Amino acid sequence: MNEDMLRYVVDYALSLGAEYAEARHQVDETSAMISRNGRLITLGKSVSDGVGIRLIYKGVLTFSATNKLDKSNLIDVVKKSVDRAKALTHLIRQPAKFSGDAVGKGSYRAYMLKDFHSTAVDEKIKFLEDLHKTAVNTAKEVKVPTTYCEYVEHIQKKLILNSDGGFVRSEVPRLSITFNLVLHHGSKGTLQRLMQWGASGGLELLQNWDPIRSLESEVTSLEKVLLHGIEPPKEPIDVIVGSEIVGLIVHESAGHPMEADRILGREAAQAGESYVKPDYFGNYRIGSKYATVIEDPTIPGSYGFYEYDDECVKARPRYLYKEGVINEPLHNRSTAYILRTTSNGSSRSMDYASEPIIRMSNTYLKPGDMGFDELIEDINHGVYIKSYMEWNIDDIRWNQRYVGLESYLIINGELKDMIRNPVLEISTSSFYSKITGADRELRFYPGTCGKGEPPQGMPVWFGGPNVKLSKIKLGGVGA
Repeated sequence: MNEDMLRYVVDYALSLGAEYAEARHQVDETSAMISRNGRLITLGKSVSDGVGIRLIYKGVLTFSATNKLDKSNLIDVVKKSVDRAKALTHLIRQPAKFSGDAVGKGSYRAYMLKDFHSTAVDEKIKFLEDLHKTAVNTAKEVKVPTTYCEYVEHIQKKLILNSDGGFVRSEVPRLSITFNLVLHHGSKGTLQRLMQWGASGGLELLQNWDPIRSLESEVTSLEKVLLHGIEPPKEPIDVIVGSEIVGLIVHESAGHPMEADRILGREAAQAGESYVKPDYFGNYRIGSKYATVIEDPTIPGSYGFYEYDDECVKARPRYLYKEGVINEPLHNRSTAYILRTTSNGSSRSMDYASEPIIRMSNTYLKPGDMGFDELIEDINHGVYIKSYMEWNIDDIRWNQRYVGLESYLIINGELKDMIRNPVLEISTSSFYSKITGADRELRFYPGTCGKGEPPQGMPVWFGGPNVKLSKIKLGGVGA
């Protein structure tokens, strides 16, 4: 769709009395393949193409969407949106308003060095078969009864205009692979592992990731855990938490509770509430000096990459926690107005039919300056939990639990026996307060973050370094 049509939509909404209007044309092209036990069960392509329209009329914020892109239908959608707003004006207690941010004009894109179409579908199907064979053939003493693989190519294009002068055009291709496997032994039981790769870019990412090699290494390690893993120590010990778990923890216990709409109660009936209160910003200590959590959508090549949000506000790094102090929540223009500040560009939508809401992008714990060997050299008796099998967290993002997968006993500064399913059960404040060191290796992991009603899934990265926690009492689920 050309910008003239979107501009007409915005101007027409204003002519009907809207105080603010926004039109977003969004196209999502997705190609997906799914295999189970190496056999293809799904192969398809979908295109989502339409326009999302938001407007504020006498304090009522409405959102409408349509995939019928002719002028007459768009006019009808705007008319109905205004009519709905008129019908609701008598119910408004707090009129919707946006902060007076300087919205941007620009365009950006992420590039594919190797186009999705440069490799035949048959070769991609064989790649999925090879992943399954690798998992099965790498295991020597255990069986791999189940594998599941999902391969997705996604191109997202947006053109956004609003009545405050915002204009943003973007195109971001993304590639993702999700691989799930189960290891089984007759007397030792089972382990399950979910591995994911995801980033913005093209098929060149496959060479960078080298999933075959990663899968070989993973199966080899997990087989040892299943066969020889021992129970974790029962007394309080120092624990090294791997970057994969650190990334998940900061996403769940810093990212979600620092979403301003959640803090203000919008998510209460959907995804839950937040332990954070508006008066915490800048003065509530949540952890040690190592507890700096950053949210940055501008990282090139990242899975959560964008340069402008869906309200045309320029993106920038956000410091959620800063050296242990709760610092800055994720804002859109609505929450920024309510809390008397400015937006930090955190508004995104899954597709044209989804309302823009506050979302994470790439969330990570700031790395330290130590090597991994330095991190463990003074630990006489401890545990290193490298990866996880399952986790949960309460709805205010305070109490949480992570079951380790690949884990090791640390004796006199060296990794020794493998540990079977150590359980890290800890509160948000305890985790961030007990960090006594972090290494310099910053690693990211992809995920699809769920939020909203109707639910939206958003591509994100979460990550961090390996960190040391002091005097932790681990639980166990049996060896």
